[in-house]
Amino acid sequence: MKKFLTVGIALIAVLFVGLQIAKPKLVEKGFAKMVSQNLGVDRTVNLEDGLHVYICGAGSPLPDPKRSGPCIGVLAGNQAFVFDAGSGGSRNLGPMGFPTGRTEQIFLTHLHSDHLDGLGEMLLGTWINGNRSTPTPVSGPVGTTKVVDGFNAAYRIDSTYRTAHHGTDIANPSGFGATANEIDFTADSQLVLIDGDIKITAFKVNHEPVSPAFGYRIDYKDRSIAISGDTAYDPNVAEASKGVDVLFHEALNMDMVKTMQAGAENNGAKRMAKIMYDIRDYHTSPVDAAKTAEAAGAKALVLYHIVPMLPNDALIPMFVKGAADEFASKITVSEDGTIVRLPAGSDSILYDNGL
Repeated sequence: MKKFLTVGIALIAVLFVGLQIAKPKLVEKGFAKMVSQNLGVDRTVNLEDGLHVYICGAGSPLPDPKRSGPCIGVLAGNQAFVFDAGSGGSRNLGPMGFPTGRTEQIFLTHLHSDHLDGLGEMLLGTWINGNRSTPTPVSGPVGTTKVVDGFNAAYRIDSTYRTAHHGTDIANPSGFGATANEIDFTADSQLVLIDGDIKITAFKVNHEPVSPAFGYRIDYKDRSIAISGDTAYDPNVAEASKGVDVLFHEALNMDMVKTMQAGAENNGAKRMAKIMYDIRDYHTSPVDAAKTAEAAGAKALVLYHIVPMLPNDALIPMFVKGAADEFASKITVSEDGTIVRLPAGSDSILYDNGL
C-alpha cells in the first residue's frame, strides 16, 4: 500500500512539474490565438442590419469601477456615430467591437466636462484608426467651437510626432483633429442630420444652469432610440422620444445622494455636502425616467449616467426602487460594455455585453 502511495505522489509531482514547464507555452499560444482572432478584425461584418447601441460610458463624474464617463456609440447600418466623449469611453469602444475608425460624427449633448473630457483621445482614435484625410466633425451646442479649438491646440504637437513616426499614410496631417458644428435652434427640436435611412434629431432638455443642453433621437429605417443627455425631469424628452424602441435616459437616485450628503455633513465635508445637494435639481430619478419612458411609449428603458456609483450589483434594486411601478417593460441599469441591438424589420430588442 505504501508503495502505491509513494508512486502516486511521485506521479502527481511529475505532473505538477510538467504543468509548470508547459504553462508558459500554453499562455503564449493562448495569447497568439486571442490576438489573431481579434486584432484588426471588423466585428461588424456579420451584424444584422439595424441599430446597434454601444454603452462605452455608463457613468458620471463620480468614480465607478464599472462605469466610465458618458459615452454612447451608435451603429446605424454601416454608419457609425458617437454621442458624448466622457473619460475612458473611447478605450471601451474597440473591445466592444465598435468601428471607431468609421466614426462619421461625434455629437455632444452639452458642454459639462464629464461629457467631453475624453474628446482628445476619441479624436486620436478616429484619426489614426480611420485613415482620415479630413478632421472628424463634432456637433454640439453653442460653445462647441471653443471646445474643439482647445482640443485641437492641446493635441497638435502630439500629432506631429505621430506623423513623423508612422508616416502620412497612417497619420495624414490633414485628417488630424476636429471641425466644429454648432447646433442652434429656437424650437423644441430640430433635425440635424439626414442621410439615406438615417435621421438624427436634437431636442432641448432642462439642465439649467447648463444651457443649451440637448438630447438626441436616432431613427434608422423602422428602428429608433432616444438619448436624454443630462436633464431634470422634462416632458420634452417624452415628446421627442414618442414611439422609440429604446429610451436611454440618465438617472440619479435622489435618496441615495441624500444619504451621501448626510454622510459628508457628518464628516465635516461641507463642500462635498453642498455638491451632493446641488446636483439633485438638474438630474432625473430612475422613477421619473420610467415615467418619461411610459409617456413616450418606449418599448424599453436603459438607464445610464448612473449616480451614485454602483460598484456592486446588489445596489441595483435599491437604485431602481419604484421605477417598475411606472414602466412595466424592461428596465436595464447599464454598465460599460452594455450593447443593445435593434435589427431592422423586426421588433426584437437584444442585449449583450461586449467587454
